[in-house]
Amino acid sequence: MKKIIFKGSGVALVTPMKEDFGVDYKTLDKLIEFHLKNKTDAIIICGTTGESATLSDLEREKIIAFTIKKVNKKIPVIVGTGSNNTLHTLELSLKAEELCADGLLIVTPYYNKTSQKGLIKHYTYIADRIRTPIILYNVPSRTGINIMPDTYKIISEHSNIVAVKEANGDISQLAKTVSLCGKNLNFYSGNDEQILPFLALGGIGIISVFANIFPKQCHDIVNLFFECEHSKSLKLFLSSLELMENLFCDVNPIPVKASMSSIGMPCGNCRLPLTDINKKSLEKIKTNIKNYQKINLQ
Repeated sequence: MKKIIFKGSGVALVTPMKEDFGVDYKTLDKLIEFHLKNKTDAIIICGTTGESATLSDLEREKIIAFTIKKVNKKIPVIVGTGSNNTLHTLELSLKAEELCADGLLIVTPYYNKTSQKGLIKHYTYIADRIRTPIILYNVPSRTGINIMPDTYKIISEHSNIVAVKEANGDISQLAKTVSLCGKNLNFYSGNDEQILPFLALGGIGIISVFANIFPKQCHDIVNLFFECEHSKSLKLFLSSLELMENLFCDVNPIPVKASMSSIGMPCGNCRLPLTDINKKSLEKIKTNIKNYQKINLQ
């Protein structure tokens, strides 16, 4: 069995921004405290939801250091260090390791992409040179490349590659990957609306956008399942499904940042090229949140 970095609900944390689009550390402090108080099982920073594509390396370093200090070992802190440049990914990973990250989330190379052989060489090159455990991140809708089951099998044989955040949306492919990798790889859902199918196939949790606004409920969906309270888990999951889906009515993290403002936790706007959410979508999300709160926050 590979090392388990966390089990349960990990939040893919947004990066709060000031009006001038500098990182808002005062709000980041509040967000971390919010998650520590509401049963979040791990914090994932500098990922897609954290707008990693528009963060400088220096900003990443400051965010990592700030978060790790604030969390103070209460729960794991996992850092997104992936890029489409293997050497740059290694550089980012070594810096996160130096700052004592508990795990690294490394997305597949994007834009220039690569072959399945290239994926194996990319991840092996990095894993050979660091000690911090690696979670692969497969999200073809953003990267244009999909890790195939046979490739997972080869990559999972590396002792330092311990898990995957799978967001390709293909449950049948997931089942095949699980059957090939067995205990060599832990699985986290990368899609909120697929939490329960993942858990049913042996997954150990979720890396969630939804958890930014309702962390306790996201934790409870997973935890109830693990406690064999399957009907309760299913009821809570199904009541969350419409909101989970609508958090992707625009490019992530535009909707979730708008949602956080609507519940009194403003985190600023996204950096360009991402723009404001349209009014129709915002009103729909606000209605979703009000209905959800009536059902689940009684």
